[in-house]
Parts: sequence; C-alpha cells; structure tokens
Amino acid sequence: MPHGFAGLRIAAFESRMAEEMQRLIERYGGQPLVAPSMQEVRLQDNSEVLQFGERLFAGHVDMVILLTGVGTRVMLDVLSTRYSLEQITSALTRTTLVVRGPKPKAVLREVGLSSTIEVPEPNTWRDILHTLDGEKPVNRLRIAVQEYGVINAELIEGLHERGAQVTRVPVYRWTLPDDLAPFQNVLDEILEERVDVLLITNAVQIDHAWQVLDRTSRQDRFRGSLSNLVVASIGPTATERLRSYGFPVDLEPSHPKMGILVKESAERAGDILRRKRAALT
Repeated sequence: MPHGFAGLRIAAFESRMAEEMQRLIERYGGQPLVAPSMQEVRLQDNSEVLQFGERLFAGHVDMVILLTGVGTRVMLDVLSTRYSLEQITSALTRTTLVVRGPKPKAVLREVGLSSTIEVPEPNTWRDILHTLDGEKPVNRLRIAVQEYGVINAELIEGLHERGAQVTRVPVYRWTLPDDLAPFQNVLDEILEERVDVLLITNAVQIDHAWQVLDRTSRQDRFRGSLSNLVVASIGPTATERLRSYGFPVDLEPSHPKMGILVKESAERAGDILRRKRAALT
C-alpha cells in the first residue's frame, strides 16, 4: 500500500476488538503490537441499578442519560430480573431519554423505545451539556446517569451546576486484564523506544497504562518516550485524557472510528514521525 505504515511498529491497547485492530494494522503495512489493557466486568452487586428501577417506577426520574450501548443493555438486563420488559419500557417512555451517540440509541430501538434527545459526535461530556442547554434545560430535573466504567465527574458536576438532582447508575466497570504480561510487554517496547506509533481507542486504556507504569515508577520515562513516536487518539474524549497526563497527541481521525483511525494514521504517521524525531536531534 503506497501510503501505508511501510513497516513501522504500531502499538495498540485494544481489548474487545484486538484481532480486528491487528488485521487493520497489517492491512496498512504496519507491524502490530496489540495487547489488551482492559476487561469489562459486570458488577456483582446490581443494587444501584435496582434502586434506580425503584425510583423509575415510582415516577421519581425525569431524565435518563445513556452513555454507552453496552451499559444500556446491561441496565435493561438487570431491570429484567425484577420487572417485565413491558413495565420497563412503559416507565422509560415517561422520561426524557438522552443518548450519547448511536449505540445506546440502537439498544433502545431493540426494545421498541425511541430516544428523546441525541447528542452528536464527538459525544463528549461537553457535547452532552451543550445539547441539553439548547434542547432541555435541566434545572430541578431528577436525572439518572448510566455510567460506563469510570465516573464522569465533569458531566455530573456540570449537571449539578445547572440545578439538576443527579443519581449515578453504574452498571459495569473496567478492570485490568487478569494476565498483565502482554500489556506490560508492549509498554516495555514503548519505554525502550522500539515503537513508532501508538493508537489509543479508549480513554480507559490511558488510565490503565498509567496504573501499570506506576507499579515500577516508570511514568516519567514513558512520557518522555512518547516524544519519540506518533500518538494517535481516536477522538476528543481520549485526547482529553491523554493531555491530562501530559502526554502528546499528534493526530485525531476525521471521524472517531477505529478503521478511520488506522487508515489516517497510516497516511500521516511517516511525516509526523520524521518531524518529531528531527526536532529531538
């Protein structure tokens, strides 16, 4: 491929779609170093979801903000252990349903529900607040926020600042993989400056890299190593997380999709890498 990676070593911390990521990197002429950085674990104690159900059926929820498709499906599955699907959909119909992107919208459609408000790309917490400001002021509303593994503190704070009563509904969480060796090996390759491009597809990947590096006090060295390679972020949420750690971001794709991230990184990485490394000499 004339505009591909041309043999560059490409690292990625993809988990659920690791095999697809490896194939994409190879397709564009890169040498893949793909290792899972996270695993999805449903909460053993579903009390928060069931408590949300009690408030929902009592008419004490005005708005539900659905942040992910997987989280929406898990939330419905947990509620289905206590209520019929007809009861659940009827109760949700009486609320304002806000979806962050197409995935939770698709899950709602599967059970015959329609979203009330759709947050456009890139679907950050700022986009959620901006959309609500324009379409549905939240002052004095009772809002349930379906969480997706980490607390979105900025979103919660923004809703509080606007006068909303907010209840968090955590339905699953991300943890480090049971087998950390592959992830550690890729981090070691980055630390030894044997990687040319790092592809980030999820903000939690960055948190987990930081956690693993913390165990051996290698964070500063890792930050320095990133100046010697191309850091490609899938979109604004991941970019914001990278920058919060003081990590560089060299490119974002035109759309926050994994295939587009790999394609556009392959097209641009060589030039960016040459500029970065020239600046170090």
